[in-house]
Amino acid sequence: MNRIKEVLKEQGRTQVWLAAKIGKSQGTVALYVNNKLQPTLDTLFKIAEYLEINPKKLLVNSPSAKKTIK
Repeated sequence: MNRIKEVLKEQGRTQVWLAAKIGKSQGTVALYVNNKLQPTLDTLFKIAEYLEINPKKLLVNSPSAKKTIK
């Protein structure tokens, strides 16, 4: 899961702005924002660059992931 939606809101930026910056369609960015599709690592790093944030800050630890990792 990612925090793209929260960071965009915190910064007062739109999905349309982000889509233009990273060269993706607004529909694709909407899928990222709504956690229906996860960006590739390359795209995640581009998003972090334009949002001026550490890429790690865009990621969320999933409680279910912790259960499966032993």
